[in-house]
Amino acid sequence: MYEYKYVNATLGGFFAEANHHEIIDKYAKEGWRLVQVLPMYYNSNGKPTDYEVIFERKIAE
Repeated sequence: MYEYKYVNATLGGFFAEANHHEIIDKYAKEGWRLVQVLPMYYNSNGKPTDYEVIFERKIAE
């Protein structure tokens, strides 16, 4: 069985810096495996602005 963690991330913009690399590195060091990155919100041009990064790790049985 697996447990999942959902983390909000941004790819940056004019005033914000991207943080997805730091998030992926942090959770990988804790034993989480990257499953998927889902766009959650879009700007008026249809470009994704916020993402949800999904991680999983096996639960010891």
